[in-house]
Amino acid sequence: MRDRPPVQPAQERWDSWMETPLTVMALVYLAAYAVRILGHDLAGSLRDLCLALTYAAWAVFIVDYAVRVRLSGLGLLRFVRHHFLDTVVVILPLLRPLRIVSVYDRVQRRRDQPRLTLYARVMAYAGLTASLLGFAGALTVYHFEYTAPGATIRTFGDSVWWACATLATVGYGDVTPVTPMGRLTAVGMMGVGLALLGAVTGSFSSWLIQAFTRDDEKEDGKRPPGDSPGAS
Repeated sequence: MRDRPPVQPAQERWDSWMETPLTVMALVYLAAYAVRILGHDLAGSLRDLCLALTYAAWAVFIVDYAVRVRLSGLGLLRFVRHHFLDTVVVILPLLRPLRIVSVYDRVQRRRDQPRLTLYARVMAYAGLTASLLGFAGALTVYHFEYTAPGATIRTFGDSVWWACATLATVGYGDVTPVTPMGRLTAVGMMGVGLALLGAVTGSFSSWLIQAFTRDDEKEDGKRPPGDSPGAS
């Protein structure tokens, strides 16, 4: 495995300075996108404002990405290899709210020490990612599906139910996307759901094993010498 390149001081200062703006822009993007998709009865000027806000947030993401490429000194191709998730987030609209997860990780790592344990961080990141991606995915699928001929996803509630079932890898099949973009979104959410489920399950299993191991060691320490299990 290749080591990640060291972070330059200028890049660290930029990342620290951009924590709050990126969080705000990610929330603005998600809110404007949601209002534009769900606000069917809104005036055209308000819908145009929401569209302008989504593009403005996207512009902030692009500027941040370009500056980080510049400050890293790696060049575009090497930066993409080492920061693949950041690249995908800039390109795909569905994943832009996940910038909140990236900023949350930076906040947790302030003063060089995460505020949560490894297992708690995995649970927190998985839960935050699933919530943001599920909501964004539900919005995207609803946008393309609710007017499509033969669609079973007619309301936003149907879309949320479908997103929960997809991320949980349950797949009831009672509501399914029929449009190309809806199905493409579904494929991405299936892959993310499997990855999140595997991460949470593996982390929880590892935490249980460590907890039981500590309990066994405590019990062994309390036993008198020679009084071990199975001794006659």
